Amino acid sequence: MRIRDQLGSVFSNEEFREAFGDRGRPGISPRQLALVSVLQFVENLTDRQAAHAVRARINVKYLLGLELTDPGFDFTVLTGFRQRLLDHGLEERVLDLLLERLAGQGLVSAGGRQRTDSTHVLAAVRRLSRWEFIGETLRACLEALSAASAQWLVSWMGPAWQEGTAA
Repeated sequence: MRIRDQLGSVFSNEEFREAFGDRGRPGISPRQLALVSVLQFVENLTDRQAAHAVRARINVKYLLGLELTDPGFDFTVLTGFRQRLLDHGLEERVLDLLLERLAGQGLVSAGGRQRTDSTHVLAAVRRLSRWEFIGETLRACLEALSAASAQWLVSWMGPAWQEGTAA
């Protein structure tokens, strides 16, 4: 809700005109689909979850400027929207427009110090630590096995591994 209150309309349909023609029956606004894509990224939503949010959440309807009774759209529309952006070389346009709008409001600036959410970094470190733990456990087991029965261990090792033991 704050996005719409502070930024107003972030995107317009004109910015996506080359990917979406004027012929045929009216479709879902590219402006709205761009906003849904941003929301989808920010909240880490699948296409189904994002489409459901458009149908069920009042704050999302407010962001998109939809009536409360608006039925939303099928989740496959998001895949089609992204594909059209790719086909017309507009994949970076959504981010560029959003950054221009945020910079215009003074919310981001070039060359400034940016903050990042450390949750993703900590999760990656935790995942790496678990892999290191598994590797260290395996190494300790192999060392104990080689001390207890070196001949048995050598019989299971390939020739390339055995060359390393001679050194």
